[in-house]
Amino acid sequence: MSKAKGSRTERELVHLLHQNNWASIRIAGSGSSPLPSPDLIAGKAGRVLAIECKSGKGKRYLDKGQINELKEFSDKFGAEPWIAVRFDGKEWSFLKIDELKKSGNSFSVDINLAKEKGINLQQLLNLK
Repeated sequence: MSKAKGSRTERELVHLLHQNNWASIRIAGSGSSPLPSPDLIAGKAGRVLAIECKSGKGKRYLDKGQINELKEFSDKFGAEPWIAVRFDGKEWSFLKIDELKKSGNSFSVDINLAKEKGINLQQLLNLK
């Protein structure tokens, strides 16, 4: 997946969050910063989400460092850590870190796992 496509899908999710009356921002270059930072931060009425985004055709991978940084940022910021994944032609799916498949030093999510364990945007936004 190209950086441009990744940025485009991140912006798509920011717009979807705004359409649902959530405040959200994309953190440009989040993966290239030496400091822990997610791809997006979203909030509404005291609830805060830190979101790492993945998109593309097939299985998506996150390395251990990305997961650790998402956890660290979320702990410090008081945010819920989420993995957002959108496979080409499908809607966004949201998973908790412990729902990802772990193999060695990386984590992965494929379309089957997203269907089985993931929740959609409305379900995420309506969690209490």
